Amino acid sequence: MDAIKRAVAAVFDFLQGIVVFLAILVMVYLFVMSPQEINGASMEPNFHNGEYILTNKAIYKLRNPKRGEVIIFKSPDNKEIDYIKRIIGLPGDTVMLSNNALSVNGQRLDEPYLAEGTYIFGGSYLRENEPIVVPPGLYFVAGDNRPHSKDSREFGPIAKEDFIGQAILRYWPLSKLGLIQLPLYATK
Repeated sequence: MDAIKRAVAAVFDFLQGIVVFLAILVMVYLFVMSPQEINGASMEPNFHNGEYILTNKAIYKLRNPKRGEVIIFKSPDNKEIDYIKRIIGLPGDTVMLSNNALSVNGQRLDEPYLAEGTYIFGGSYLRENEPIVVPPGLYFVAGDNRPHSKDSREFGPIAKEDFIGQAILRYWPLSKLGLIQLPLYATK
């Protein structure tokens, strides 16, 4: 009889440990980190359809986003859809498209993450040679595959409240496992 009590207690201890572990995983998933699948071609050549990344959901509660960071955010058209884009303009920045290049605050943006020969065109929000000022609390974002990206050029800047987090690690496919590198200007 004593052996049965110990066995039942051991099973309940094991189950309790599993429940605590799962609760911790849920808390991490909800508030700290979450996996995301890349859907579409808007971030090629850097991110491809079907790849998986890890998103840091807590970082923008601790600091403001930086230019050049890759973010996941809720689509302005449908909050059920997540987009992945790169931050181009910060609140208060002047963004302009001219001669197939984006400039921020009068300086042509060096974008080594774009494929060579990428054509950059405007949209209904950002038009060629018409500067816009990013409003307070909003961020101008663009995909790395500009000809195939629906981004702030079309729908305008997005609110920080719609950010899910910063893309920090690609974990699938394993051949591309690694931290997501930022352009040099993002570290300044």
